[in-house]
Amino acid sequence: MLRRLDLNMTQRTRALRRTLFADLNAVLEHLVEGARALLGDNFLGVYLQGSFGVGGADRYSDCDFVIVTHRDITPSELPAFQAFHAGIHRLPQVAWRNQLEGSYAPAAILRRWSPEPRDPPGEPRAADWADPGTSGTPPRAYPFWYLDHGSDRLVRSEHDNTQVVRWCLRERGVTLAGPEPREIIDPVTPAMLRAEVRQTMDLCLSVGLEPMHMAAWQVFWVGLFCRILHTLETGRVTSKHEATDWAMAHLDGRWRELIGRAQALRKGMAEAWAPTDPAEAATTRAFARYAVEWADARLRGEGADFDT
Repeated sequence: MLRRLDLNMTQRTRALRRTLFADLNAVLEHLVEGARALLGDNFLGVYLQGSFGVGGADRYSDCDFVIVTHRDITPSELPAFQAFHAGIHRLPQVAWRNQLEGSYAPAAILRRWSPEPRDPPGEPRAADWADPGTSGTPPRAYPFWYLDHGSDRLVRSEHDNTQVVRWCLRERGVTLAGPEPREIIDPVTPAMLRAEVRQTMDLCLSVGLEPMHMAAWQVFWVGLFCRILHTLETGRVTSKHEATDWAMAHLDGRWRELIGRAQALRKGMAEAWAPTDPAEAATTRAFARYAVEWADARLRGEGADFDT
């Protein structure tokens, strides 16, 4: 049985100090030690990506992790991992316990993106399978075991099997345990990033930019499309703050108020949990359509000077 973490012992020399938040570091130590114990010789490494890699993380950010394994976790092994993540949600007095989000990724699959193999061994997915981590998109590539923010259960999802995640890990990832990310992930070129994020726009539109039921989700979509456009422009992945600042300065001025409101709203604010104003939702969808037009004009070479 995994030992219980004493959350008051954050000054121990063995404690991870990879973020500015002592209570998060304690949870991350629990995550690393627990994963190492459960995986045994299947353990390769644990990394942070997302806002804790590219920048912009604050007290209310999701903490995006990737646990790299030599081989995938089998269905027979899964119950122990489900119990482990459920236990993290019962850790006392730690806000970060339900802000972890990430995947267990087999090293051979993580090294480079590919549509093959599409399914885990012995776990074929039907063509009408809907990804629980990406608003129900259809199967395209290998699904990792994935933990959504706020959830205490792993599900099969392609959420983190992307070029964006690989770029963030390789170029900006934070190593908690294991080899450096550049040793286990092949380079992701600007062209690869641009191709993927343009496809992501279509996937987002295909699900109607849902969910959109509360203000935090509406703000998420605005920030996501700003980040996509900034990636198309720069060939790299940046923070929401950097991307929205760029969007305010470079996109059509009619979107500045929408983007400014998205910048101002934080997850920790009570307003973030309020129902989305229907007019704001309509404006967000109009912004998404504009973003697609802007992206396609740039990709056609209208004023573009892209690196490859």
